Amino acid sequence: MNPNSLFRPIGHSPSGLSRRQVLKMMTATGVALSSWRLRALAQSTPTAAPAGGPEGKIHRAVANNVEAFPLASVRLGDGPFLHAQQLDEKYLLQLEPDRLLHNFRTNAGLEAKAPVYGGWESVQPWIDIRCHGHTLGHYLSAIAMMQASTGNPVYQQRADYIVTELQACQAASLDGFISAFPDGQTQFDNFVAGRRVTGVPWYTLHKILAGLRDTFLHCHNAAALDVLAKLCDWAGTKTAAMTDAQFQRMLGTEHGGMNEVLADTYVLTGNTKYLALAERFVHHAVFDPLAQSKDTLDKLHANTQIPKFIGFQRLYGLTGKPEYQTAAEFFWKTVVEHRAYVTGGHGDQEHFFPVTDFAKTLPSAKTSETCGDYNMLKLTRALFTQNPSVDYADFYELALYNCILASQDPDNGMVSYFKPIRPGYPKLYCTPFDSFWCCTGTGIENHAKYGDSIYFLRGPDEIFVNLLIPSTLTWKERGVTVTQITKFPEVATTSLKINTASPTDLTINVRHPAWCNKAVISVNGHPYDTFSQPGSYVKINRTWQDGDVVAVELPMSLRQVMLPGTTDTVAFMYGPIVLAGKLGTQGMTPGSDTIINERNYGQPLNEPIEVPTLAGDSATLLARIKPVPNAPLTFITADLAKPHEVTFIPYWKISHERCSIYWKIA
Repeated sequence: MNPNSLFRPIGHSPSGLSRRQVLKMMTATGVALSSWRLRALAQSTPTAAPAGGPEGKIHRAVANNVEAFPLASVRLGDGPFLHAQQLDEKYLLQLEPDRLLHNFRTNAGLEAKAPVYGGWESVQPWIDIRCHGHTLGHYLSAIAMMQASTGNPVYQQRADYIVTELQACQAASLDGFISAFPDGQTQFDNFVAGRRVTGVPWYTLHKILAGLRDTFLHCHNAAALDVLAKLCDWAGTKTAAMTDAQFQRMLGTEHGGMNEVLADTYVLTGNTKYLALAERFVHHAVFDPLAQSKDTLDKLHANTQIPKFIGFQRLYGLTGKPEYQTAAEFFWKTVVEHRAYVTGGHGDQEHFFPVTDFAKTLPSAKTSETCGDYNMLKLTRALFTQNPSVDYADFYELALYNCILASQDPDNGMVSYFKPIRPGYPKLYCTPFDSFWCCTGTGIENHAKYGDSIYFLRGPDEIFVNLLIPSTLTWKERGVTVTQITKFPEVATTSLKINTASPTDLTINVRHPAWCNKAVISVNGHPYDTFSQPGSYVKINRTWQDGDVVAVELPMSLRQVMLPGTTDTVAFMYGPIVLAGKLGTQGMTPGSDTIINERNYGQPLNEPIEVPTLAGDSATLLARIKPVPNAPLTFITADLAKPHEVTFIPYWKISHERCSIYWKIA
C-alpha cells in the first residue's frame, strides 16, 4: 500500500459512541460573558455522538483489572480539593476562548476575533520554543473535565464553541492541519527534511490533540473527534515518507504523549492506521533500555520522558507486547523509589540527576516541576488499572497532596512551575494573563479532575476506595450511591454511607495505606475487624442495605524521612502529609511571589534567610516535635531547633511565606 495514501486527508466520519461506551473503553485501555459566548449559542449546537461504537473493530490484547468510574459519576464534597476545584473554575471562566484562538484563526487566513494572550503564547523570550497554542489544548481538556466534574453547562458551551472554531480553521487549511505557530508547518517540514528544528512542535500539537479527545469523551462533541482524526491524518501524511531512522532522530525532540493520543484515536475510531502511527512514535533510545530494566535516566529532561511511558502502558493494553509494560513499570519504580523527594516530586532544573546527587540539589529553587508531577500521576493511574496495588494508590495520594494540591495558590488559584527544595525559599506563582507556562496548562487540568481516581470498579460488583476525599459516587447501573464523609487529613477517619434502591451484594475494598499500622473498620456501629497489614486492601463483602455506614479509622503518626543519600538532612511527615517549617515573610510583599517568567525562579526573594538547624541525634528528633493543641496538623519543635524553634504545617497549606521541607541535623 502506498504509505502516502494511507493518511491522505479525508472527510472522516467516525463511528459514533455513547458517552458511557467511550468512557468505559478509555478507562479499560485512559467569568466573563464576552462575545464568544453569544456566538457559541448562535453557531454551535452541542452534539452528542450517536449510539453504537467501535468495540467490534478493535482487539484489546490485555484487559484491565479495574476501571475508574467516569468523572461525571463523582462529585466532590466540602474540603481542600473542592476549594481548589472552585478556584480553578474561577480562572477558567476568566480566560477568553477568542484570545486563545487568535493565532489559530490567523494561521488559517481567518480574521482574529480578539487579541492574543502573552507569555508562552506569543512573546519573547518564548517564541522559539514553539508552544503557541498549547494553552488552548490544555484549556479544552480542563473545561471538558470540569464539565464532567460539575455538570455546569457553561463548560459545554465553551468547548462546543472552540471546536466549531477549530473546525473552521481546519476547513480553511485544506490539509487538516491546525496550529498557532507563527511559521505554520515549517518546523514539521524541517523534521522531515532533516534540517535544524526550532522548538517542540509535536509537544504542542499533542496538547491540541488531547484537548480534542477529552472534549469528545466528556462533552459528547462528535465534531471534536472529527477534527482530532483529521489532524492525526495530517500527522501520518506529513511523516509517511520518513524512514525509521529519520523518525527516531525526530523523536529526540520533546514530543509529549503523541504515542498515547494516537493510540486513543485508534480506540475511538477503530482505524488501525492510528495504532501503527502510535507505535512509530515509540522513542527507542529511551524505550529499549528501560524495557530491559536498565536505568539510563541520568541527565534526561524528566517531563519529556514521562508521557512516553504513559503511552507505552497504553500500547501494552492494545497490543499485548510485554516489553511495553515492563518499560512502564520499571520507569515508575525507578522514579518513585530512587529518584523522588519526600513529596513524591522529582528532578532538578527539569532533569533527572544521578541518584547520588540529592544533596547537591538542596540549594535549588527549580525542583519538582508540576508538569512532571501531573504526568507521574497519569502514569500511576494507568498502571493501577492494570494492577490494583496499594503501592500505586499510596504514591498517588502522596503526590496529590504534596505536589498537586501544593502547587496552587489557595487565594487566587494561580499555579507554580516548581516546588523549590531550597530551604527558606517560597513558592512562586504564575500570572493569570501573561505567563501561560506549560505548568499553567497542566495546572488548570490538575484541579479539574480530582474525582477521577477516588473510586475504581472491578467487574460488576467490586468497588475500590482509594482516596480519603469527601465525595459522592453515583453508580447508576446498580442504583447505588456511596457518600464519603471525611475531614481527612485533619481527622484520620472516614465514613462511607451506602444508599441503594434494594439490597445489593457488593464488595467494597478500602485501602489500608502503608503509612498506617492498624486500620479499624466498623459497619453500622458494630466492629468489623482490625487489620494489621499496611499496604493492602480491606475487603468488606456483604449484602448492603439502604443507609448502611462503614466507618474507617486510619491513625496517623509522625515520622522522619532522610534526603536520599544523606544521614544529616531530614524531612518530616504525618501520615501521607509532608510537613513544612514556617520561616516568615522576610523580604516579601503582597504579590512579590508572582512572576511572569518561569526562568527567573530562584532570582526574586533571594536574600539570605536564617534557616534553623536541628540539634541532637537523629534517633531522638521525633520525641522533640510536639503537636500544637487545638491546631490540627500543626507541630512545634521543643528544645530542638537552633537558633529558634520551628512550627510545622502541611506543605500543601504553605503559601506567601518562606518555608523549608528538609532540615540539617547539627
